[in-house]
Amino acid sequence: MLSRAVLPLTRPNVLASTVRASTVSVPHARWYAKNSKSKSPYKLPPQSGKAAKSEQPAKPSSQKDYSAEQAEFETKAEPAAEASESGSTAPQKDVPQRPLPDLTQGIPSTLAAELEARSKNRGSTTLNLTEDPTRADEYDDGGRGDVPNYESSLDRKRARMANLAYVLVLFAGVGGVAYLGRNWETEEEEKAHPDVPSGWGLGLWYSRAKARLGDITSYYKDPAFPKLLPDEDPTMRQPYTLVLSLEDLLVHSEWSREHGWRVAKRPGVDYFLRYLNQYYELVLFTSVPSMMADQVLRKLDPYRIIRWPLFREATKYKDGEYIKDLSYLNRDLSKVILIDTKEEHARLQPENAVILDKWHGDSKDKTLVALIPFLEYLAGMGVEDVRPVIKSFEGTQIPVEFAKREKAMRERFEKELAEEQKKRPRSGLGGFASALGLKTGRTLDGEQSPSEGLAQGKMLWDQIRERGQKNYEMIEKEIRENGEKWLAEMAAEEEKARQEQMAMMKGSFTGMFGAGSKKE
Repeated sequence: MLSRAVLPLTRPNVLASTVRASTVSVPHARWYAKNSKSKSPYKLPPQSGKAAKSEQPAKPSSQKDYSAEQAEFETKAEPAAEASESGSTAPQKDVPQRPLPDLTQGIPSTLAAELEARSKNRGSTTLNLTEDPTRADEYDDGGRGDVPNYESSLDRKRARMANLAYVLVLFAGVGGVAYLGRNWETEEEEKAHPDVPSGWGLGLWYSRAKARLGDITSYYKDPAFPKLLPDEDPTMRQPYTLVLSLEDLLVHSEWSREHGWRVAKRPGVDYFLRYLNQYYELVLFTSVPSMMADQVLRKLDPYRIIRWPLFREATKYKDGEYIKDLSYLNRDLSKVILIDTKEEHARLQPENAVILDKWHGDSKDKTLVALIPFLEYLAGMGVEDVRPVIKSFEGTQIPVEFAKREKAMRERFEKELAEEQKKRPRSGLGGFASALGLKTGRTLDGEQSPSEGLAQGKMLWDQIRERGQKNYEMIEKEIRENGEKWLAEMAAEEEKARQEQMAMMKGSFTGMFGAGSKKE
């Protein structure tokens, strides 16, 4: 490269070359070449313009001819080099001169070529000025780069600390499993986990650790209390329990841009709750949080016909779903019925569940009212276990199927009643009632006895329905007469409880500073 810098000074026509170079001002690209290429002779291009006329006559010179292509900045200079090496005297075709990089504007950047190579995952992209980006594979140095890998003492210290942390975590995990897998310490723990006895086997050790870990996480997954409903004397309440969902069964909520959130009450809800209240202990069991569902329940059931409300805090969380575990209700499951719109809620006790389609706000819906005869029959006839009965209606529309079965039962009853009247025309229907185990005579409240109803051709089921309708009318009468009074009393009780709670909060706050109220 030094000879290239001194060569122009040895030429006789320095001024002409300077003029010629200044007259050529063409935008140019950047040219690259491999450092290992052999240098080709450089040949001056023909002079043009006034600069050619001002030159003196050419003198014979021993200076070598150079090709138009510059080996230092052009990678395609091999043909000229081969021609010079072979010593051929054939005239070479003039090639337009490629301009040199304008180093006065700074060193050409290779950032674009490096980014392009990196985006194509071509390995190393450390290029210099004499390398062609299109031939970057030939300059690959194995990813080492120009700077060798260097690891400082701080890096080594960080690596040692990281390895030490990994070892500590491993020992902590092994120690935690060993501690959790120890034998049961009390009889209560052993009784709570009868499937995992004490022992020294690895399987038993792992099972105990898993059981203890499950007990820790059960606080967040299981219901808040082991008994969701209090213990009561069965003779002081209805023998059957009806568990109802809230969302898309009793109400439907939707949001719109014009009105925001709105909640619609399903047609027949009031009749459904007040009528079945005489047969069932009504429980509202919803997966909605209490802060949201309580406000809806106050509007839905202002007279508190629903006896026990249970919210999301009473559900069990498993596999991403909120499950309503009926075993926590503290009631006999043979007399518990769950009505819901999602099968996932009844995953643990599907034999107790009646799954209905979701209600989406249809004002002409009659599903709840149509379901009353089936529920009234189960409670009125005193069925010992409701689960087999529910199982027999599986895969059918319960109101439609029950109406078919009731019709067939009525036809059979009328047929048996006619045959009995033919056999014993004089004894009347008292003997037939006795055969069915029904006693004659009037009831205490003046209602018709079962035997008298049979004498009139009424099924026992018909008499139960008539009695239920009379009780419903009595409830409606009480609500019309005393409903406002009941609401005022409940509001006063809530206000009193709120005032007592506020007084307790103020007393505890002032007591922290020794300024509690003096007792008289």
